[in-house]
Amino acid sequence: MAKKDAEPTDSAEEKPFEEEYTDIKDLPGVGATIASKLKSAGYVDMIALATANPMDVIEVCEIGEPTAKKIIAEAREAAKMNFLSGLEFEEKRKAVQRISTGSNALDILLGGGVESQAITECYGEFGSGKSQIAFQLTVNVQLPKEKGGLDGHAIWIDTEGTFRPARIEQLAKVKGIDPKEVLQNIKVGRAYSSDHQILLVDKIPDLINKDPKIKLVVVDSMMSLFRAEYVGRGTLADRQQKLNVILHNLQRLADRFNIAIYITNQVMARPDMMFGDPTAPVGGHIIGHVATYRIYLRKGKKGLRVARLVDSPSLPEGEATFQIGTDGITDVEEEGTAKKTK
Repeated sequence: MAKKDAEPTDSAEEKPFEEEYTDIKDLPGVGATIASKLKSAGYVDMIALATANPMDVIEVCEIGEPTAKKIIAEAREAAKMNFLSGLEFEEKRKAVQRISTGSNALDILLGGGVESQAITECYGEFGSGKSQIAFQLTVNVQLPKEKGGLDGHAIWIDTEGTFRPARIEQLAKVKGIDPKEVLQNIKVGRAYSSDHQILLVDKIPDLINKDPKIKLVVVDSMMSLFRAEYVGRGTLADRQQKLNVILHNLQRLADRFNIAIYITNQVMARPDMMFGDPTAPVGGHIIGHVATYRIYLRKGKKGLRVARLVDSPSLPEGEATFQIGTDGITDVEEEGTAKKTK
């Protein structure tokens, strides 16, 4: 008889983790009090907790290191953060979505538009069109999917004072949508220091939990404040470490919420370059390794813009020509397709 009573318990233990633990308070060792502290600190779901740093959990919950590591391990099991087969990963990739840039040529270059679950970096000289693409994406993401959008909202982290509501309204009118509603659907954070920039990124999960329709995060520009505050080789290691943290936090947000991350970057001239284009992006290898797509923008003839895909995990290098006007990012009639190179 005792054996029969034990059967329901054994069956319950065999349930998949996602059925057994639907809330972090249900995890072993958590409970209501610790769950409340975790959620107040932004760890509101399994993925957030599973990717947490144990030292941060120790500080937030005032618990010991073994307990913190055990809680994180349980969250990882619940979130099924294990190895996947190639076929399973392919199935997971079907959730990826794309935002149109407004130019068919540029979309083709990017494999269909700016991708979710990825960081897309555009770098180039001033006036090359980096911020204009950001404006266009911020409007386009609010369009229906059949028109190249995601029916979503956007976040803009402004480090250079470049955000202009008037430009957003102008582009919204071109797309035939209410300019005031478009502005209402954009959350703008003005960063005044690199630490403030990191803080704004840390607040993004709270904004998304309040507004699940957020599908795009723009950082314009990524390196401006870091470049101004960390001067000289002696500060380079500290700068790169902080930069590494903020970029990986952005990538985790992209994966966790299936959102697109678009960042702009400044450039510098390389005096050691004797031949070719001496223009290079700032930020060193850190940005180069973390960014999924890297696009170099430059001015072309007759006021046109040329985008060169410098790096991508799956697409070939190539170029696309587009133009920027009062109507936003559009194709050039004579050169409406992307030019591929080997």
